[in-house]
This record gives sequence, C-alpha cells and structure tokens, in this order.
Amino acid sequence: MVAHWRGRASALMVTLGVLHCWCWGSCHVERTSEKSTVSHERVKRGWVWNQFFVVEEYTGTEPLYVGKIHSDSDEGDGSIKYTISGEGAGTIFIIDEVTGDIHATERLDREEKAFYTLRAQARDRQTDAPLEPESEFVIKVQDINDSEPKFLEGPYIGSVAELSPIGTSVMKVMASDADDPTYGSSARIVYSVLDGEKFFSVDRQTGVIRTAVADLDRETQDRYELVVKATDMAGQMGGLSGSTTVTIVITDVNDNPPRFPQKMYQFSVSEGASVGTSVGRVVATDADMGENTDMSYLIKDEEGGELFKVSTDGDTQEAVITIKKPLDFEKKRTHNVVVEAVNKHVDPRFVDLGSFRDQTIVRVSVSDTDEPPIFFPPTGTIMEVQEDAKQGALVGIVTAKDPDMDNVPVRYSIDRSTDQEQIFNIDAVTGAITLGKILDRETAGWHNITVTAVEAGTSSAPSKADRRVLLIHTISVVDRDEPQSGHRFYFTLAPEASNNRHFALWDVKDNTVGIRTQRSGFNRQEQNVYLLPIRVVDSGPPALSSTGTFTIRVCGCDTVGNIQSCNATAFVMSAALSPGALIALLVFCIGCIILLKGQRMSEDEEDMRDNVIKYNDEGGGEQDTQAYDMSALRSLYDFPEVKSSESGTDLRSLPQWIQNRVTGDGGAADFSLFKGYIRKKVEQADADLSVPPYDSFQTYAFEGSSSPALSLSSIRTLSNTSEQDFSYLSDWGPRFRQLAGYYAPGQPEEEGS
Repeated sequence: MVAHWRGRASALMVTLGVLHCWCWGSCHVERTSEKSTVSHERVKRGWVWNQFFVVEEYTGTEPLYVGKIHSDSDEGDGSIKYTISGEGAGTIFIIDEVTGDIHATERLDREEKAFYTLRAQARDRQTDAPLEPESEFVIKVQDINDSEPKFLEGPYIGSVAELSPIGTSVMKVMASDADDPTYGSSARIVYSVLDGEKFFSVDRQTGVIRTAVADLDRETQDRYELVVKATDMAGQMGGLSGSTTVTIVITDVNDNPPRFPQKMYQFSVSEGASVGTSVGRVVATDADMGENTDMSYLIKDEEGGELFKVSTDGDTQEAVITIKKPLDFEKKRTHNVVVEAVNKHVDPRFVDLGSFRDQTIVRVSVSDTDEPPIFFPPTGTIMEVQEDAKQGALVGIVTAKDPDMDNVPVRYSIDRSTDQEQIFNIDAVTGAITLGKILDRETAGWHNITVTAVEAGTSSAPSKADRRVLLIHTISVVDRDEPQSGHRFYFTLAPEASNNRHFALWDVKDNTVGIRTQRSGFNRQEQNVYLLPIRVVDSGPPALSSTGTFTIRVCGCDTVGNIQSCNATAFVMSAALSPGALIALLVFCIGCIILLKGQRMSEDEEDMRDNVIKYNDEGGGEQDTQAYDMSALRSLYDFPEVKSSESGTDLRSLPQWIQNRVTGDGGAADFSLFKGYIRKKVEQADADLSVPPYDSFQTYAFEGSSSPALSLSSIRTLSNTSEQDFSYLSDWGPRFRQLAGYYAPGQPEEEGS
C-alpha cells in the first residue's frame, strides 16, 4: 500500500501496489490506471507500507520487531500520534505512538493463524483528530519447518491375492504436513518402507504400495505387517518424519487341487439293501479356502456307474456313495468303484500348475442274504384257455427259481384269497396250473390269481407272483394298396413312447397287434388317461409308415370286469396315415391274469365296448382338407327326418331298437329327442377342459327320456309287460338275453322271484 500527501496534509490518497517495504518522503510508485497504462511520477512526499512479515515460533525474551509506519507530515516533534486497530492490536501487536514501530509480544504459530489484518491511523496528539484516513495492512506469519508429516487415516489394512505378479497395486497411504506448502520444502513429503521391504514397496511420491515378489503364498503366510514412513523437506537431512502400520492380508486363489488322504477305501453292504441306501462316505481335502474348496464327485468306471451313484454333501463336502441298482451277491461279490474329486471353480490362470482333480478306489463288498424265489418272467404271464376246456386241462406253467447259491428247490401254491372258488389248481413241484372247474367266458372273461413260491424245507419269506397283466385290446390296420405278396404290417411304439412303463405291444403275427399292461394296477385318482402313440410300417416297397395315438382311459369295474363308472369316454387322435391305420377307443378295467378265449360270436352278439370302427381312406397329407369325406363320420348319429311311407324303407334301414323308440303306431319318426341329446353332449365336450384340442371319437349311452314308473331300468314302460314286446333285447348282446327272458311275453316268472 502506498500512501502519500498532495498539497495540504488533509488530502491523503491511497492506492494499491506490490511494495514489501516502506519508505517515506519522496518515493517512486508504480500505479496501474483503469486503461491498463503504466505511468511513472516522482512523489515528493508520502509514506509507503503494505505488509509485514514475522517469523513463527520466536523464542526470544524481548518483543519481536515487526516494522514501522510513518507519515511524511511527521516533523519529529511528537505532535503526531500513531495508532493501530484490528486483529491482535494491543495484545499480540503493540505500536510506539511516537515512532510508529510495531512489535509482536507473543510467540506466533503459522499453523494456528497464518496472517493478521490491521488498520493504521495518524492523529493529532493535541486534538486526537485524524490527520488522514485509516489504511489497512497485513502482518504475515512466516513458516518454519516445525510440523512433522502425519498419517491421518492410519493404521491401514489392505489385501492382495496370492501369486499376484510383481508390481501389483495393493493400496495407497497418504500423510499430511501442516507446514506451508507454498513456502520452501517444509511440506514436501516422500514415502519409504521401514519394515517389510522384502515383500512390498511404496512409491516415494504417491504412497502407492505394490508387491515386490511374485510368489506370495497364502497357505504359507496369510498376512504381512509393514511400517511406512513419510518424511518432509523432500527427504533432505533435517526433515521431520512420521510413520504408520500397514497390514496386508493375502487372499486365496484356487491354486491347490483336491487330494484324497487314502488311495483306497473299503465298505460292506448287504445284497438286500434297497436302492438309495448309503454305502459309505469319503472326502478329499483342499488346502484352499472358501468356494475354492467346493468340489464335485463322480464315478469314473462304467461298471461302478451302473450300480452306484455318488453325490456331494454340501455341508461337509463329502462324497456320499449310494446304491443305484439292486446288488446281487451271486453275480458279483466285490465291486471296485473309481471315485474322482474335481474342483468346481478352476482358475484358468493356474491350470499349468497341474490337474485339479484326484481319484481313489472305493471297494464295496456285497454280503449274502437269503432271498426269496424269483419268478420268470418277473412281471407275470398271460395265459389263454378255451372256455370249453375240460376240468383238469393244463392252463400254463409258472416258473420260479431260488437266486441264492444253494439253489434250493421251489414249491408252488395258489393264494386262495385270489381264487376263492378254487377254479384253478397248481402242481406244487412243477408249477403247472390246471382247471379245477369248467369255465364260462360269458360269466367271467378273465381271472386274476396269485401264485406263491417258497423254498422247500425252509421258513423263508415266500415270493408272490401277482399276475395283474391284462390284454386290453387287439388292433389292426388296413391298406388300400394291394401288393402281390400280401400285406405284412409291423407295429412298434413311437419314439416319444420309448420310455413308456405302463403298456406294451404284443405282435399276434396276423397283421394285428395287442396292447397289454405292464404294471400290476392303475389308479384313476393318479391318472385316468394314457396316450400311447403306435407306429405301423408296411412291407413296401417302398416301406411306408404312419403313427396314430391310442387314448386309453382307466375306468372303475366290478369284480368280474364290467365297467361301472368312467369319468369320460376314451378318445383317439390320429395323424394322416399313409398305409392307413386303425385308431379306436379303449376303456378298460384294472388287472387280469388269465384271458378266456371263447368262440367267435356273431356281430349282433359282440360286446359294444369291443367294437372297432375302421377308416381306410387314404388322404393327401395334413394340408389336404378335401381328401376325406367327413360326412360319413358326422352322420353316424345324425339321423335324418324320416317320413312315413307305405314301404317303410327308411325305418327298416335303421336298427330295430331305434324303430321301436322313434315310432308310435305307424306315425312319422321323431328324432328331435336324439338330436337334442347329441347336441347337448357336443356342447359338454366342447366345454370340457380335459378333452384334447383335436377331433376325438366319443361314445354315449343314451337311456331315453325319464321313466314314468320311476324305475332305474333303461326300458321305458309305456304299458304293462303283457302289452309290450321286449324281444328286441335279445339283439343287444348276451348280457341282455336273461333280461329279455324276464320280459318276454308268455314267459312265466320263476318261483320266489
């Protein structure tokens, strides 16, 4: 700051400058005008002062001289009094009123306060009137190196993965210095490692810590303690320093493979142990930690993989060996299973260290148990017999064998709870089943008996062959081609049904195939509909094939196999067939072992459930919508309106039971009842979510309108029995013959009926 007088003493002008000293009297001052032009002038009188400096941490006994203020109007006669005001005035800083000398009376610390702002005033000593305006000046505290570097965030904790390459950055440390960074080197800091420099280094300027070696191994040492020093004065002699502790944790990588402590383990298990039984546990160890120790186990040899399986216990990382298939002491007494342990998380950076897997041998010894006899085949046998066979005739032979090494003879018997009428007998030694009574197919079309086999002379548990196998139906196909050598069709299950465990095909060798069950029973609550795709191939050339889907519905039946209830009627789905395949419905009851093969009945006597509707129209593929004449299917129950005529040809072309139902005393036929019934059933089928979204074959049992007599019978009683002819019931099949006999005219009732 430059202050000087012009003219009279009362005219004081103050302008800003960059002088770091003071002068009085004439002084050369450089001013900058608003137009940035520089002017030079000689001032005769004035006083110059702007800022003063005082060194910090002064330890002398006398007040420290700071500087002087002076006015050019001061003639040295003591008429002018100098005063100061502002920060520290009168306490830290004092002024000599006569000379204008300023002194510091206290020890100053730049780190606490770097500068002080004060104001100076020249006054008349007599009147105390100001001789000029106040002028502001600054006293700066000059820095000395009195503060050491400090790590404000220490101590530090960092981490680095094991086997990291040299120069890998670990972390950064930082120290601060309270000294003035703009003055000298008091605040210029450099870093160094005091302890741990063999494994880690630190950048002198930035404080970044890096690895100094490439073979840090967590399994050998998992942490390191470093001492890092920070020195000011750029590390020169006389500089102050501070230090901190740095803990570096070595993290794990998957650099160790699993290892089995033993190369062989031995376990023993009984041959009677069920599938899923645990044989034993083995475990491989891994020097790593965390997820790097996660491993999976597998069986390497083919034989061991067929009989045993291995799983990993997620909590203990143990290999649990369990039985996959039943074991047989008589076939093999010892099994050597090769178990391999493999790391789940292999780090590709360390694959060159070796294989991250290990193997061991698990030797399983199978102990012998006394097993019951085994039937061949174990699933049972279908036996057929003519209904006119004589008593004592051979039905078939069952065979069972003792699977143990002793091969004890087997004795057979029939479980009489399954043959209470003792219709069949069995030879205890040979297993030959013979007839004990004459059979009647119309009374019972099949019989299901259980044969028991036990070891002779022992009390071991018996083996039962519950032959619940039923031949459901026989199907055939037609082909409009006419090869010279005749047709030969081959039936197989479609590939999508290769894993089917419920049904099997039985080639009858006459271009037909039978469908039979492969299990002992069905539960409608579990599943009431089964889809069985069947593929048929002709003999060509060329061989053409077609696939149709058989829909089989499980129904509730009585003890002799009569259907009692079904949730819905079975249906069939078929693709466009090249050879033309038979697709029909199946509704069957559960279980049978012996089928009675009766004489061929006429078409009128056949059971309506066994009827098969055949289609032999060749189509042009899925896109050909004109190839089939669907009117034949749609008109199966679409009876036309029949007008009465003398000849009555239209009515006579219909079945007798329909003629009796739709005509009165020779009047016109009324089919509205049938149309309404079928229309209702179609609507129900469309709304039924269980019905597949494609055309299906539906059958319905129509009982007609309600009975005025409130009878449960399907026969509508419009008159008494003497006035109505029920002879047409004989045309409904053998099951209605006896009923027809009760209602036939002129037939006396049995006594006591």
